[in-house]
Amino acid sequence: MKKYVSAALLLLMVPAVVVLGATVFRDKQYAFVSLAVAVLACGAFFLSFERRETGPIRLVLLAVMTALSVAGRLLFAVLPGFKPVTAMVVLTAMYFGGEAGFLTGALTAVLSNFYFGQGPWTPFQMVTWGLLGFVAGLLRNRLKASRLFLALYGAVAGVAFSLLMDVWTAVWIDGTLTLSRYLAAVATSGGYMLLYALSNVIFLLLLRKPMGEILGRIQKKYGIT
Repeated sequence: MKKYVSAALLLLMVPAVVVLGATVFRDKQYAFVSLAVAVLACGAFFLSFERRETGPIRLVLLAVMTALSVAGRLLFAVLPGFKPVTAMVVLTAMYFGGEAGFLTGALTAVLSNFYFGQGPWTPFQMVTWGLLGFVAGLLRNRLKASRLFLALYGAVAGVAFSLLMDVWTAVWIDGTLTLSRYLAAVATSGGYMLLYALSNVIFLLLLRKPMGEILGRIQKKYGIT
């Protein structure tokens, strides 16, 4: 039962809060919306936390992976669109589950934006990186088994991130979404989309073995599933 509640929080409640924030509150309450997304993501994670005896260990590992993800985004700040965030989120989900992947993505966005700048885009970044992590958790076995599938997921994730963020670009002007405005946003972000998809593939292939060996040993040692 808790599994389904957790999924409902991440796949239904979180997007609903972000959409409500963008269309009703717009940019006036983005801090509240960001907090609400973080609380819901934490709630989903702690539901999975209760299902496992290794909960405290998972909590520490989640904090470490989030810190690494934030640090990676800051380290590559001079290269717009070339970031290891999605790679770190996907690796977290592969070894510690979709809830952990979602929370790592959401927290990376809100924490790193204390440097990059908080704004009404923050909740969209939180839910987008979070969803990419959650889906990676659902596909974790295939992602571990095939380097090609992992690279493909990284490329698709880069495209998906850009397409979902373009929703915010189209909505923020007046709180409404029109197809023409959205397509214009997609067209202008095409270069960023391709670069980010490429960076995801590069970082995932580079980090797959060293990070995978470390996380795999930790997973095996503490019986984390």
